[in-house]
Amino acid sequence: MPAPIRLRELIRTIRTARTQAEEREMIQKECAAIRSSFREEDNTYRCRNVAKLLYMHMLGYPAHFGQLECLKLIASQKFTDKRIGYLGAMLLLDERQDVHLLMTNCIKNDLNHSTQFVQGLALCTLGCMGSSEMCRDLAGEVEKLLKTSNSYLRKKAALCAVHVIRKVPELMEMFLPATKNLLNEKNHGVLHTSVVLLTEMCERSPDMLAHFRKLVPQLVRILKNLIMSGYSPEHDVSGISDPFLQVRILRLLRILGRNDDDSSEAMNDILAQVATNTETSKNVGNAILYETVLTIMDIKSESGLRSSACGSQNQKRMLASLELELQMVVSSLMWELGTKFGSIGNQASIYVALTSLLKTVQTDHNAVQRHRSTIVDCLKDLDVSIKRYAPSKRWHIDTIMRVLTTAGSYVRDDAVPNLIQLITNSVEMHAYTVQRLYKAILGDYSQQPLVQVAAWCIGEYGDLLVSGQCEEEEPIQVTEDEVLDILESVLISNMSTSVTRGYALTAIMKLSTRFTCTVNRIKKVVSIYGSSIDVELQQRAVEYNALFKKYDHMRSALLERMPVMEKVTTNGPSEIVQTNGETEPAPLETKPPPSGPQPTSQANDLLDLLGGNDITPVIPTVPTSKPASAGGELLDLLGDITLTGAPAAAPTPASVPQISQPPFLLDGLSSQPLFNDITPGIPSITAYSKNGLKIEFTFERSNTNPSVTVITIQASNSTELDMTDFVFQAAVPKTFQLQLLSPSSSVVPAFNTGTITQVIKVLNPQKQQLRMRIKLTYNHKGSAMQDLAEVNNFPPHLKEKSLRFCEFLHISVIPFPHVALQEETDLGGFDNLRAIVKQVISVAFE
Repeated sequence: MPAPIRLRELIRTIRTARTQAEEREMIQKECAAIRSSFREEDNTYRCRNVAKLLYMHMLGYPAHFGQLECLKLIASQKFTDKRIGYLGAMLLLDERQDVHLLMTNCIKNDLNHSTQFVQGLALCTLGCMGSSEMCRDLAGEVEKLLKTSNSYLRKKAALCAVHVIRKVPELMEMFLPATKNLLNEKNHGVLHTSVVLLTEMCERSPDMLAHFRKLVPQLVRILKNLIMSGYSPEHDVSGISDPFLQVRILRLLRILGRNDDDSSEAMNDILAQVATNTETSKNVGNAILYETVLTIMDIKSESGLRSSACGSQNQKRMLASLELELQMVVSSLMWELGTKFGSIGNQASIYVALTSLLKTVQTDHNAVQRHRSTIVDCLKDLDVSIKRYAPSKRWHIDTIMRVLTTAGSYVRDDAVPNLIQLITNSVEMHAYTVQRLYKAILGDYSQQPLVQVAAWCIGEYGDLLVSGQCEEEEPIQVTEDEVLDILESVLISNMSTSVTRGYALTAIMKLSTRFTCTVNRIKKVVSIYGSSIDVELQQRAVEYNALFKKYDHMRSALLERMPVMEKVTTNGPSEIVQTNGETEPAPLETKPPPSGPQPTSQANDLLDLLGGNDITPVIPTVPTSKPASAGGELLDLLGDITLTGAPAAAPTPASVPQISQPPFLLDGLSSQPLFNDITPGIPSITAYSKNGLKIEFTFERSNTNPSVTVITIQASNSTELDMTDFVFQAAVPKTFQLQLLSPSSSVVPAFNTGTITQVIKVLNPQKQQLRMRIKLTYNHKGSAMQDLAEVNNFPPHLKEKSLRFCEFLHISVIPFPHVALQEETDLGGFDNLRAIVKQVISVAFE
């Protein structure tokens, strides 16, 4: 058999592949040759084949068939074979595979080998992938090597001991005697690994933590020698002596000094020296400074500062107070921000500085406040990770508003929606934010993103602006007319873009439900822009004008405040959210849960209200797909006679018989009924009256779909206190279908000074008498109230007109030649067909 190609030749060949398929073909061909060599027990080239296999494994190709070959190489007497074998074991094996247990004896023999390099290979492998069984069997050998005088073996044994402790914590005491002399070692590698071992033991055992606190003076001495030592080419990194060891020692000091006065006292001096003497012109200095800040924050520095008067004048000057110590750290950090900001490649320095400031602000807020302008400049950085720091939501909002005020026209497009989301989720900041934004745009509309955010906030929280409920700063006196003057000025301003005008018009429309004295003025403004040359603005105005004229009873529900915007998370819901570096309780949503569509569990709670199994849950309001028939687009114009929801929630054919309908007129209608013409005349009823709460039902019917009855509930309160958290729920028999829309409010005002309105749509396909069970929940006089009631006094008109319409559907349109069209039209047009059908249907109710 010819000799296999070398690893270098394989790498060169794979790199010549032009496509992924060509590379895959080369790999498969070489793997086949390697398998053949393994089957023939070729000991000569086993090491070479395993090395090539490991390279292919690093490229992402399967190499599990080489696991046993790695064990054979480990058992070899050649160092070159052992080196490749142990490397393969660390890459291809782990503790989940039983094959790794076969290495235990080989590793034990190699730990007692006469050559330090073979012992080092065994220690590295055990410390990388040793299982708990292997660690128990080989911990004694590791402990022996930890006491040896060979620095090369001691540093590897210390790291292996860390792995053993993590796998088998009860073996920790075995290594305690060997740790006594570790910190006396001059070799920095041994010192580094020893500090890592001590840190692991202190984190896992309180007893070990108390035992090693006596080593604080020794650690302080080592750290001081590192700071004061001269240039050492062996350990120098960018002019700093062994920064990796300094960082490890600072972390261990932080653990040892936490909640311990004596240990904190012993390390205060050295921490102040590190904070003031560390060179921060390089990233390594920033890393040391960052760890120093974390250590200062965690230890009990106050005790050491109180007794620092016994020290030298330099100690008194540096440790006069914790604030002074923090000021030195903050000054260094801010110098770092000021000098590094704007330079290419220094985002890491800025990131470390901001992270340190975030830790500092939790202890001394004033130490960071004076550097706000420099931190604000970091918002201009292109790195997203630099922009996301803010000590509080108010600071975050103020800062972004400042950016929009000075350079709003140059921000990214997502700045406006992001700020709106931040404001919406900061419930406690609504009054403050709308007041700040109102004052920010007075007479200046040049920064369009700022005007857009201000218009949106005024529309949402204009009532808070007029009422003067701002507690964070002195409230301003603003009238409803003054607020509308600002928004109208935005509409007519030459600097306003089409998008900004849309924000302003929508804000004016929202204020029709927030304001009480200027509704007529708002109607006039909306009607004026119904003829605007801006198509987008005209469409908005026409829709809002229709809302005033035809759907005024739904206006308050449609224009209610936006709920808290939920953020998408990958770890599931949580009551604590991390926002801008600040851990805060998630804000509670003040509005009640929407009545429709109800969650499945909430709808199921109502299933037993009427008793028996003849109750249907609330219809979900998810849109249905359009029919696939050829005339689907035409028939969508007429609405849905059956008012079915999603297929999962729609009634089965057995429960709701299909009505015989003319195919050209009623087949495949959409799920959204049209309520363009409402026919009143059905008398209202009182559905509930108890404990001062009164519920009235008023009825309307759509001419385009008389099977659907629109019920508007009006809840009033005659007591002397408001009823809060009001929730209305309803259930109907299974032969009906019911849809609840969102209520206009969650508070029923006292003394009948206002009402809550909510719209219910009921479908009665089988023309039966309607009956309903209602469930009311609210808070009154500090108590949670709940009551059930049954409504059986619905007017018979709800059944009769539905019956008359269904009978009419069986009759051809031809017997009504006397129907007069309003104008001569082409019967082939969609709009004309719709007009004919509407007029024909109206005849059935004459």
